[in-house]
Amino acid sequence: MTDIPPAVSPPPGPEIIDALAAVIASRQGADPATSYTAKLFGRGRGKIVQKFGEEAFEVGVAALVESPEQVVAESADVLYHLMVLWADVGVTPDRVWAELARRFGTSGIDEKAARKK
Repeated sequence: MTDIPPAVSPPPGPEIIDALAAVIASRQGADPATSYTAKLFGRGRGKIVQKFGEEAFEVGVAALVESPEQVVAESADVLYHLMVLWADVGVTPDRVWAELARRFGTSGIDEKAARKK
């Protein structure tokens, strides 16, 4: 995730997601020699899914045996790789936020039961 120079990074907070999504989208079709994100896109969805899965596993392991700081670091990795996957599939963060808003206040049990089979 060294694609973004520190001077361009937005302050911590929810805005970082939209800023990161824009950077990730801009890397689609970019030179894989100069961008890790472009390299992921170039390697295809299977590799993106693999990296997301690896990072998700690593955050779980960190939660079990590492420090909270390591959980934070691994969480940032998993969010980044999830966002690369979203971009590859054509999903924007606002679509995910809308789905979360739709589900908000609904019991997880009720929500799961209401899903189409």
